[in-house]
Amino acid sequence: MLFFQLTWESFRFALSALKSNLTRTILSLLGVTVGIFAIIAVFTLVDSLENNIRSSFSFLGTNVMRVDRFPFSNDGPPQNFPWWKYFRRPPGTVAEYKFLEKRLTTAEAVTISASAGTIIKAGSNAYEGMQLTGVMYSYQDVFDVAIEEGRYFSQSEIDAARNFAIIGRKIANTLYPNQTVIGKEVKIKGMKFIVIGVFEEEGEGLFDLPSKDEACLIPYGSFTKMFYTGRNGIEPTISVKGQIEDVGLVALENEMTGLLRAKRGLRPTEEDNFALNKTEFIQNAIGSIFDVISIAGWVIGGFSILVGGFGIANIMFVSVRERTNIIGIQKSLGAKNYFILFQFLFEAVFLSLIGGSTGIILVFFLSFIPVGSLDIVLSFKNILLGLGVSSIIGVVSGIVPATLAARMDPVEAIRTT
Repeated sequence: MLFFQLTWESFRFALSALKSNLTRTILSLLGVTVGIFAIIAVFTLVDSLENNIRSSFSFLGTNVMRVDRFPFSNDGPPQNFPWWKYFRRPPGTVAEYKFLEKRLTTAEAVTISASAGTIIKAGSNAYEGMQLTGVMYSYQDVFDVAIEEGRYFSQSEIDAARNFAIIGRKIANTLYPNQTVIGKEVKIKGMKFIVIGVFEEEGEGLFDLPSKDEACLIPYGSFTKMFYTGRNGIEPTISVKGQIEDVGLVALENEMTGLLRAKRGLRPTEEDNFALNKTEFIQNAIGSIFDVISIAGWVIGGFSILVGGFGIANIMFVSVRERTNIIGIQKSLGAKNYFILFQFLFEAVFLSLIGGSTGIILVFFLSFIPVGSLDIVLSFKNILLGLGVSSIIGVVSGIVPATLAARMDPVEAIRTT
């Protein structure tokens, strides 16, 4: 009961201070408002932008390792990148895919796929720039294949290289506007395919990256009938999904390295003629960039919060001076030091929370402003962060004035005019 009584009394004193010195209070709290607004606005924009970019790279998969000729990263300077050595490496093959699929023990699934840009037609309608990918049945186990209408391929359809296709929503709307596309016929490089599925719509992204809205999946065997795959043609990619408990895919990488070296007949003294690329490398690189931007947001907002903290401290010093007589009376009636301390400390926190909440509300309204294809969302995490920072600023700004008030001699305080 004492705690709630103290909280209510502190809240009442805070409101009284706001009403009696409204202009001074608003100007003092402006620093906290601007600071919290700057920090939360930067974090909200960064989180929204990072989520959008990560979703744009979703086609790479999660917890996936690829067998490539070229590595994603280079330890040395760009001018020393040995591209000629990587260029001479052999690409992955279906035989290697089957070899890994049969022997890997640290993988959830293994698949191979090949992609090419081409045109898809239906009657007099055509869609250019489609990303055509030939896949195995295990493709759905490695990558996210969200189908809105229809179904995925069956194992028998993949094995028999049936001319079935799964297309993106944008392609479906272009070829068969205002119609159900399931069961309809499309043509790819003169070959007829029956549509058995349509991907869930992804919408526009920030970058011109592969999107399922413009993608088409067909059986791998059907793809090889239209395109030459291999060293001098379209190079297929072997992708392996790691187990959740394999942090960093260390076990998977070691096992794949040993198996591929054995399959390719490499001697112990020979270096690897393949690159094992983790898709998380790109996501981690993106995260590192946004970490730097977040630090910049802290620096920018930190100066405003510092000014706001001094403003709140100034209000509290003035409040202590104006209520010195009241403090003396309270202590003479038996009020403990912690009661006076908490009274002013809570008032400082309430004042800071008012400024911080105002900044958060401004960010909330900012999230409704359209910014192209970027969807700005104020997360609950950032709201808690803003309120938490505001509370800390209130405690830091109010601790010294509150301590001075708690240590006052009641007799001297009552005599003060």
